[in-house]
Amino acid sequence: MTAPVRPLIAIPARFSATTSALRYAAEVNARALVEAVWRAGGEPVSVHPDATDVAARLGRFDGVLLPGGGDLAPHRYGATDTHDAVYDVDDVQDAFDLEVARRTLEAGLPLLAICRGLQVVNVALGGTLEQDMGGPEKEHRHLVHPVALLRGTLLEQAVGAEKAEASCYHHQRVDRLGDGLAVTARAADGTVEGLELPGSAGWFTAVQWHPEDTAHEDPAQQGLFEALVAAARAGRR
Repeated sequence: MTAPVRPLIAIPARFSATTSALRYAAEVNARALVEAVWRAGGEPVSVHPDATDVAARLGRFDGVLLPGGGDLAPHRYGATDTHDAVYDVDDVQDAFDLEVARRTLEAGLPLLAICRGLQVVNVALGGTLEQDMGGPEKEHRHLVHPVALLRGTLLEQAVGAEKAEASCYHHQRVDRLGDGLAVTARAADGTVEGLELPGSAGWFTAVQWHPEDTAHEDPAQQGLFEALVAAARAGRR
């Protein structure tokens, strides 16, 4: 019996200054993220960050996962000043991720956006970000907290519940929503934790937290990756 073909899931790579096993700088993705896609039945593929011919390159894939990472450059959403807390900005990465978000949504490819990925989609659609949530006492770094999910959304369907325990690592959050986006989840402090695009040509949901952190032991979090892969598989037919 032939095993089903795994849908190809594109994951933009992240630049890493040092990786001991490879000796030099590298392009990487989090192992937990890759394994979550694999468990869901997808074939995770790291994609080199270069903003040329993005639409054509994405045409080879069945779905896209925009992962977490450093901060977007504030000028990308019209800010004239940069907060001291902004870190790991990379213009090449920004240009690529923003183009991936736009082209994926235009093409109707299934898209799951995580943490920075959510912020990238928001900015790609004309939204803005709060550069810092107010310091260590207010940020969501190394924090697991409950998130309320809006009923009837793709997010709620994927997670299978109206509440989820979210593993977070971020100090920025959505300020003004991008064009057409709708909030699908919030934390108790009002932070936007989920976004969707009603009327989108393809399956799309975004979360501000990191579902890959706990997906190996929490079926609700693994459900996000399963929903992405299921949508990608359906698109192959």
